[in-house]
Amino acid sequence: MAKQGNSKNTKRSGIQPRLPKKPAGGMQSWMIIGLVIAMVSMFFFTKQRTLQEINQGQFEAMVIQKEVQSVVIVNDKLVEVSLKPNFVAKYFKNSPPGLVSVKQGPHFEFPIISKEGFEHFLEDRQKDFPRNERIFATPETRTGPLDWLGTWGFFILMGLSFYFLFFRMGGGGGGGGQLFNIGRSKATLIEGESKVRVTFDDVAGLDEAKEEIQEIVEFLKFPKKFTDLGGKIPKGALLVGPPGTGKTLLAKAVAGEAGVPFFSLSGSDFVEMFVGVGAARVRDLFKQAKEKAPCIIFIDEIDAVGRSRGRGQMPGSNDERENTLNSLLVEMDGFATDSGIIIMAATNRPDVLDAALLRPGRFDRQISIDKPDIIGREAIFKVHLKPLKLAADIDPKELSAQTPGFAGAEIANVCNEAALIAARRSKTAVDMDDFQEAMDRVIGGLEKKNKIINPLEKKIVAYHEAGHAIAGWFLEHANPLVKVSIVPRGVAALGYAQYLPKEQFLYRTEQLMDEMCVTLGGRAAEEIVFGKISTGAQNDLERITKLAYSMVTVYGMNDKLGNISYYDSKGSDYQFSKPYSETTAREIDEEVRKIIAEAYARTKKLLTSKKDKLTILAEQLLKKEVLFQSDLEELVGPRPFEQLTSYQEFIKGETEKKRKDAKDERELAETVKRAAKKPAAAKAETEVEPVVKKKPAPRKKAPKKED
Repeated sequence: MAKQGNSKNTKRSGIQPRLPKKPAGGMQSWMIIGLVIAMVSMFFFTKQRTLQEINQGQFEAMVIQKEVQSVVIVNDKLVEVSLKPNFVAKYFKNSPPGLVSVKQGPHFEFPIISKEGFEHFLEDRQKDFPRNERIFATPETRTGPLDWLGTWGFFILMGLSFYFLFFRMGGGGGGGGQLFNIGRSKATLIEGESKVRVTFDDVAGLDEAKEEIQEIVEFLKFPKKFTDLGGKIPKGALLVGPPGTGKTLLAKAVAGEAGVPFFSLSGSDFVEMFVGVGAARVRDLFKQAKEKAPCIIFIDEIDAVGRSRGRGQMPGSNDERENTLNSLLVEMDGFATDSGIIIMAATNRPDVLDAALLRPGRFDRQISIDKPDIIGREAIFKVHLKPLKLAADIDPKELSAQTPGFAGAEIANVCNEAALIAARRSKTAVDMDDFQEAMDRVIGGLEKKNKIINPLEKKIVAYHEAGHAIAGWFLEHANPLVKVSIVPRGVAALGYAQYLPKEQFLYRTEQLMDEMCVTLGGRAAEEIVFGKISTGAQNDLERITKLAYSMVTVYGMNDKLGNISYYDSKGSDYQFSKPYSETTAREIDEEVRKIIAEAYARTKKLLTSKKDKLTILAEQLLKKEVLFQSDLEELVGPRPFEQLTSYQEFIKGETEKKRKDAKDERELAETVKRAAKKPAAAKAETEVEPVVKKKPAPRKKAPKKED
């Protein structure tokens, strides 16, 4: 209470509280800069004079001609030669040495192997000279200001290095009790003022996942509500899903909603080159978490540290990742565990995780986050469209119908690209054309407007894409094209076709065969029209080959091989051989070829019968370059099937909705009109013919029966 009163008095008096001094950081950097400057200065100011280098043969000629005045052996490694004054001009007439004085030496220098050898050499060359004319080598030992680096400097530098490593970088040994503070956890603590501004309102299209995660948050906020019934707090939740579906975003929302300390880190933060560091960081992380309990620990990309033990490891080796995983398993659910810590993790590779990590008690809940359906995409679009200035023709449902298979991150990218395109075109609002261009850019890549294409190549591309369109339009189970373009995009795409597949999870054989025929439509159209084929079908052939092999070896959709699947869902790394014999492999290849040949023959037959429509569509595509499903319907007529396409269902649904809304409004107006007429009519009847109510005659009492 006293503390609170003092703070109030301080505020009233206008005295500002003294802020804590900032730590004196950067002192070591100034010390390093000073040492570097001192070394450079000493080297510059004590630089020896530059001498001309000669070899021992040239020196021998000078000695024989009696041109040498003196010789000095420096540190038993170098010989400095001084000339007699009357011979200096002979060697330095045209090019005087830079810093060397002409009047005084030394003038030349050359290295030697040994002092004794050079003295013998000099004595041998002067054996015929009179004694008074001979020169003798004078040994000399020189030390420079930088020579201390070889003696005391080594110890000084080692001392400075240990100082920086231990005290400046490591904080004197630091948390976790590890040298250089390397074993301390790298987790980011989020609490108090550093609260994340992302809430569950910012997460759309993940209703089921949000419901389960909200339950954990509610448990942390109101634990008594669950513990009164005997429930225990869940240990962990594992978010599993493809990239871009919102796993990390959901974790951020938990951090924003929980109101408890939130530790966030990546799986790679545990990995280090030093042995034992990962396990030490795990222990330090849980030590900090226990001090802050109740709290949440979020490990993003946990597959970096949670891979199955023994996978990809040499026999007898001590894998650092395994030690880290063992420490994590013990901390999550071992003998020394405490309640109040919830672990959340995210991964897109659940197949590589260790089985001990996935069991109940460690990760009690595995929440699957798939790519959103049309309803989820609509909700995600509504979230990302909020900050944009939109035109009146923008409909989130229409955008969601045109983006099948898009994850949340891709939808956010489409919205951002549309805004950038609108800004580039100097628009005041983002309209539907901008979104169409953005979707084309995300799907096909950047438009290559300046790319020069041969007219024949352009014609081949037009017929190729028209083949896809016609095949999809006249096959019942295929996904017809929504948009087809021959505008070059991306790295190698000369054209592309956009489909709108239905939201379904099971596919029948006839559906897969129709899809295969649509994919082969481009190659078949080229052969029918030009009598030749091109390399433009490379991606198509790759897709149908994978699909055909999946039909035979995975889904068991082949009569000859039967109901057999060779797919390994666990993805074992130790499978060094195929799970079938060479004979079976040959049969698989033959059946795949039969399926593809059958699909190709069927596609050629279809396009041959519709060649006139194929030509019309290709010629129109050459003129406009981009065609939509409505243009396709105008050119070749409606689909000969009662079943509507996904896009048509959307349009029809919207039309029927508007019609129903209009009908409901009309009925409501009529009801209100009738209700308004009834009181008026009753009032008029009362005024014209007033009705006098007569009192009813009293009833006669029945006589009582006598017994």
